[in-house]
Amino acid sequence: MTQQYRHLSPEQVEHFLKYGYIVIRNGFTEEKAAEWTKTIWVRLGLNPNDKSTWTRDRVHMPWHRRERVATFAPKVWDAMQDLLGGAERINEDESRWGDSFIVNFGNKALEDATERIHPRDLDNWHVDGDFFVHYLDSPEQALLVIPIFSNIKPGGGGTYIAPEGIQMIARYLASHPEGVMPTGLSFTPSTTTCTDFKNDPGYWSHLKEVHNCTQFVEMVGEIGDVVLLHPLMLHSAAKNYLRQPRVITNPPVSLKEPFNFARENEEEYSLVEKKTLRALGVDKLDFHITTERQRMIPKRVDIQTKLLEEEKQRLKDHDLLV
Repeated sequence: MTQQYRHLSPEQVEHFLKYGYIVIRNGFTEEKAAEWTKTIWVRLGLNPNDKSTWTRDRVHMPWHRRERVATFAPKVWDAMQDLLGGAERINEDESRWGDSFIVNFGNKALEDATERIHPRDLDNWHVDGDFFVHYLDSPEQALLVIPIFSNIKPGGGGTYIAPEGIQMIARYLASHPEGVMPTGLSFTPSTTTCTDFKNDPGYWSHLKEVHNCTQFVEMVGEIGDVVLLHPLMLHSAAKNYLRQPRVITNPPVSLKEPFNFARENEEEYSLVEKKTLRALGVDKLDFHITTERQRMIPKRVDIQTKLLEEEKQRLKDHDLLV
């Protein structure tokens, strides 16, 4: 008997199980997007009409405000429930969206380029979650989410994904119940004794392993679209050849409890759990971690704190600080 879902169509369910992602069109309104982005240029301290002021290719902005997904993007919240097994499993307080925009400007050299880099040769391939030790069942990053706040055309800096990476990462994590640390664009076993992480036999380089992938998909879309992806999806920031600022956010979704790959009733598996089991090639996995779960403080925290103070001052100077 085919399991029924409250909000996702059978086609969306099958697409997620096959490729590890779905796109929710018009997940939030253009009015919401406009409200949240109306001060973005003041916060950045840049001139939207003068590209010479766009001195950085990509900027990760701090957040000033947050809102529950259920009120900001009800359709997306509905889809999240189907993907994760119901609202009761989601830690809603830790899954709110904020205005921590990631702006991809590109640069003049890319704008003038006559050839484009192949996706596998991008220099930013990674798996999200720089704030915790990763296990196969980690609850901290239950979905990768990309809300789109600007129209994104092909070649316009949309995120690239490698769906085959889910299988690679899942099998790697299943073989490391001790957990692995996010070490830049790589993973290193949490029990390593190596000063140089690359010398650990369990070291994993995303930039190296992505060359084993053959399928790459560019995430394009319109304002209000939201991409929901499996948490183990390999992805990379893309080059913006169009020089049209691309604006997205990247909020995590957290669970109250770790994923469970050995449920007594198979109907209780979430779609993310089903996709993980499919990637592993098994119907059930009795997975147990061998070390204590740990949170980490990423280097970006200090950077974001400094940027936040700078943005507040600019907003104050323009009488826009609430």
